[in-house]
Amino acid sequence: MTGAAPDWLPLRDELRDQVPYGAPQIDVPVRLNTNENPHGPSQGAADDIAEAVRSAALDLNRYPDREATELREALAGYLGRETPGAGLDASRVWAANGSNEVMQQILQAFGGPGRTALSFAPTYSMYPEYARNTHTRWVAGRRREDFGIDGDAAVALIEAEQPDVVFLTSPNNPTGTALQPAHTQAVLEAAPGIVVVDEAYAEFRRAGTPSALELLAEHPTLIVTRTMSKAFALAGGRLGYLAAHPAVVDALRIVRLPYHLSSVTQATALAALRHTDELLAQVDTLRAERDRTARRLADAGFTVAESDANFVLFGTFEDRHATWQALVDRGVLVRETGPLGWLRVSIGTPSEMDAFFTALTEVTST
Repeated sequence: MTGAAPDWLPLRDELRDQVPYGAPQIDVPVRLNTNENPHGPSQGAADDIAEAVRSAALDLNRYPDREATELREALAGYLGRETPGAGLDASRVWAANGSNEVMQQILQAFGGPGRTALSFAPTYSMYPEYARNTHTRWVAGRRREDFGIDGDAAVALIEAEQPDVVFLTSPNNPTGTALQPAHTQAVLEAAPGIVVVDEAYAEFRRAGTPSALELLAEHPTLIVTRTMSKAFALAGGRLGYLAAHPAVVDALRIVRLPYHLSSVTQATALAALRHTDELLAQVDTLRAERDRTARRLADAGFTVAESDANFVLFGTFEDRHATWQALVDRGVLVRETGPLGWLRVSIGTPSEMDAFFTALTEVTST
């Protein structure tokens, strides 16, 4: 739907003036707007994925494993390498078609009519849409000026609203801000229901920045979500997953659609996990390029949000849309998102980032 819904269409009232979510998909030489990994899978990984998909294709007349057991075991093994003390196995891991489906399933199970979900803005713009789609009341607190969370204010809001689900994001999108462990702990202690820590960009965090996976053993209402879209360079594969208490996973199994993960998706993700070290080898390179980008932006006089992700939020612009359009006109696509006056640039290859800075200099010097 590209415009207002016609009067004859019996659309839900709360959807009538809405537009579909999505970042602009514009064919320009340098696309730095959707936080994709600029380094695709290696030839070896691609060959393994292709062979796995070919093998799966021979059985496409049969439904896939609706529990995705082998994939969940492999994901548990991957997370267990990072956090051995979490005690993860297939019963504590769930997978779906991208983090988006994971989040929607969480609200289908734990949200709904008469229930409340809460987060702290600015944050991922899809959260309120998940709430809307599941008839869950949405409450948004505010982050500090540096985009961190005020722990005392967060606890006070949770105590006042008594939310059934709290969404925390670390690193946060679109700001890149990592959560302080003390704030995560305080929210877990105050929240009466489920606490989701969205770690879609966790692999890019700075050394020494902890993961909420370390808190799973002591907090059965904690859910930690991840994705293979970013660090694994598998955005086209659509595989998101989570780690949680087995009872949480069982609850999600109730609301998941039958056979929600295709055989092809499961085969693709399993093949990618066999090449974990190879696919994650570019993460350090992207971290270094992120930090270089932040320094270059700061040196150019921009305000830069501290980032633990594979993108940088920078500003401020009196007319950010005009700046965004001027960059597009020069063949560079960034994201117009987050607080007014700010833009977000995904980290690309060194040559892409040089092209971005060349275009930005031209735009801002005129």
